[in-house]
Amino acid sequence: MGVEIGSKLEGKVTGITKFGAFVELPGNVTGLVHISEIADTYVKDIHDFLKIGDVVTVKVLSIREGKIGLSIKKAQEKERPPRHQRERGEAFEDKLNRFLKESEDRLSSLKKNGDKRGRGRHH
Repeated sequence: MGVEIGSKLEGKVTGITKFGAFVELPGNVTGLVHISEIADTYVKDIHDFLKIGDVVTVKVLSIREGKIGLSIKKAQEKERPPRHQRERGEAFEDKLNRFLKESEDRLSSLKKNGDKRGRGRHH
C-alpha cells in the first residue's frame, strides 16, 4: 500500500521534537505526527507517549510539497458508519415524535383546565 491520504500505515518513530514526532513509513519516506495528533488527551510532552524506535500505526492526513502529515489518534478511531446508519439510542425522528406528543398533551391539559395565566377573560 502506498502513502495516500486516508491510508493507515505502520511506521517507526525516528525523531521527536517539541511540536511532533517523525515517523518513517514504508518506502523509506518520513512523515510528521503533529503534537495535536498524538493522543485524544492533551499532550504536553511527547516523550510521555512515544519514544524513538516505537512502531506506531498512523493515518495519512495530508501530503503537501513533499511533507506528509500523519495522525496516530485518527488511526485508532474506528471507521464510523454513514450518519444515517449510526445507532445513537433514540433516532431524531423518535425524539421529535415524542416531543410533539408531549407538547400536544400539555396543550390539551391547559385547554381542559382553562389556562388562566395572564389571558384575562373579560365578561
